[in-house]
Amino acid sequence: MTQAPATSRVTRRRHDREIVALAVPAFGALVAEPLFLMADSAIVGHLGTAQLAGLGVASALLTTAVSVFVFLAYATTAAVARRVGAGDLPAAIRQGMDGIWLAVLLGAAVIALVLPLAPAIVDLFGASSTAAPYATTYLRISSLGIPAMLVVLAATGVLRGLQDTKTPLYVAIGGFVANGALNAALVYGAGLGIAGSAWGTVIAQCAMAAVYLTVVIRGARRHGASLRPDAAGIRASAQAGVPLLVRTLSLRAILMIATAVAARLGDADIAAHQIILSLWSLLAFALDAIAIAGQAIIGRYLGAGDSDGARAACRRMVEWGIAVGIALGVLVVLTRPLFLPLFTSDSSVTDTALPALLIVALSQPVSGVVFVLDGVLMGAGDGPYLAWAMLLTLAVFAPAALLVPTLGGGLTALWVAMTLMMTVRLLTLWLRARSGRWLVTGATR
Repeated sequence: MTQAPATSRVTRRRHDREIVALAVPAFGALVAEPLFLMADSAIVGHLGTAQLAGLGVASALLTTAVSVFVFLAYATTAAVARRVGAGDLPAAIRQGMDGIWLAVLLGAAVIALVLPLAPAIVDLFGASSTAAPYATTYLRISSLGIPAMLVVLAATGVLRGLQDTKTPLYVAIGGFVANGALNAALVYGAGLGIAGSAWGTVIAQCAMAAVYLTVVIRGARRHGASLRPDAAGIRASAQAGVPLLVRTLSLRAILMIATAVAARLGDADIAAHQIILSLWSLLAFALDAIAIAGQAIIGRYLGAGDSDGARAACRRMVEWGIAVGIALGVLVVLTRPLFLPLFTSDSSVTDTALPALLIVALSQPVSGVVFVLDGVLMGAGDGPYLAWAMLLTLAVFAPAALLVPTLGGGLTALWVAMTLMMTVRLLTLWLRARSGRWLVTGATR
């Protein structure tokens, strides 16, 4: 009578060890990435307001461009993990190389577009006449590093699929340190100004890509996997990434609509919204780390043909998502009085943000489950469903958010709409997880 509970406890502990081993380093790597822009801003900010404004425009464009291609990491993680679970490491690494070659091709295409169109792109995003030249300079130079950035995404997916999140953490930390040192040396030591900041970032990103490629190439040689580009494999990687691209673009549209609505509410509301959005993004890193663990673990179980193990791992990760969400929600409530003064001393902004922050705090357990199930379904290669689910979420959120200025309620009502968005995501993901249709086993889906 006691055997089953004992076995269940052992299974839970095994899942817990796997989740922690993958999620904690993944969280560190996720947090390290935004530090690149923080370091750039801190260094460029001392050059002048126009330079900092130009950096703000250019970095926003670069961040958006790179985030659109995050499917390179997600799709590669799932595909590689499946082959690891099937016990075919050469095929796993071969699959990873296809993702890396796709990243190189996409990066070259982005450079070809950005270099000649940089001034028009900067002008389209409303940069002032004083900031535009600096934004154009930074954007043109930094675009040269986009292939390296995309290679980093794809190679990160390879290592995650191989159940290794420690190497990406070490590379991210090394890249951050190198970026800060190069920026300081080139901006001030060499007197290159904002161009020096851009070159420092390009060099750091290329160095990170080189480290990743070294690790992957060594693995390929060790297991006899080919390094040559394979048209069929690259095409398969692209096809797997398209649904995830649709999902990402839909999510970006939701965030853009929310910001546009906040801007219509008034200066205090948009200022408060940006503060809350920055906190929401930070909380998302903690939850996304569990999702990354989910991608790697679920892909491995399904590749090994163990659907029961995948379902049990999913259940345990959902429990983790709820627990972490509750903890983050409590933390937000307790630190509200300390958090807001870090960003503003304007009482009108603080008063606007406080009730909306409560909504964010209350929604964290929902967010925890959403992030986990999102990662589970990505790990299962269930991209088409994720794309349709996010399009449905966008269709529900857009009218609700756009009605906020008309119906009243201010920023708090907008974040209620954001919570509605997360609730719709929860329902669509929970229904899919409960159906079991994502439990497709085998080395390929």
